[in-house]
Amino acid sequence: MERPGEPAARAGLSFGAGPPAGDAAAFAGDRAPIPGGAMTARLLLIDDDDRLTGLVGDYLRQAGYAVETAPTLAAGRQQLERELFDALLLDLMLPDGDGLDLCRELRATPRTRTLPLLMLTARGEPMDRIVGLELGADDYLPKPFEPRELLARVKALLRRAAPSADDDVLRFGRLEVDPGGRQARLDGQPCDLTSYQFDLLLVLARAPGRVLSRDQIMDALKGHALEAFDRSIDVHISRIRAAIEDDPKNPRRILTVRGAGYVFAKKQDTEAG
Repeated sequence: MERPGEPAARAGLSFGAGPPAGDAAAFAGDRAPIPGGAMTARLLLIDDDDRLTGLVGDYLRQAGYAVETAPTLAAGRQQLERELFDALLLDLMLPDGDGLDLCRELRATPRTRTLPLLMLTARGEPMDRIVGLELGADDYLPKPFEPRELLARVKALLRRAAPSADDDVLRFGRLEVDPGGRQARLDGQPCDLTSYQFDLLLVLARAPGRVLSRDQIMDALKGHALEAFDRSIDVHISRIRAAIEDDPKNPRRILTVRGAGYVFAKKQDTEAG
């Protein structure tokens, strides 16, 4: 016989009966606006654990989101091809393959390159997280997890992906950072960045010449991965450099200040004046 709490624990969750009464109403005001004017974000959850998908799906629906589920990579791929989603929650260990493979595919496809992606997995080793982040995941949540933490991370992903048309384009020589269009461009060509990587670049670009510690960067990215380990910042910085630097091994735009953090250079293309 199962002891109280066991089903939820095996499902990767730390709760048994869903969100407390009144949560859905409280969350409604925090939904990120979705392109096209709709107020209900559409989420796809790919996980082969029926109990987890049921619990997570119900919890997020009560918070006001539209949730679709898929038990395999194949089923998830089909849904991603047929429909547009605002965020993806992806388990790594699936019966027909590894979620990392799908992550790699999504980031190589223009249509899904910037799709906000949260990885859910029982793999808790730092190297597993680093690999996921290097392949383009925006966030990583190990099982078991608290439902409120999951909700906070989903809201943060959607909030960061929402357009902000009020911001002017930031220009640094050949590099442009466009907050409204949520795009970085080098020599007029879009840079290949995930939603989280763009936000990280934007934090640095809004403070040119200032050294920002990892704690300051994570604080500026409020709502994201409260327990994020420092190395995740380094992984994303490496990916950003690969996209915006002429020589990522000898960066001129994002500089490392040993023991202190990172600084976004004020002057980057001196030949441009």
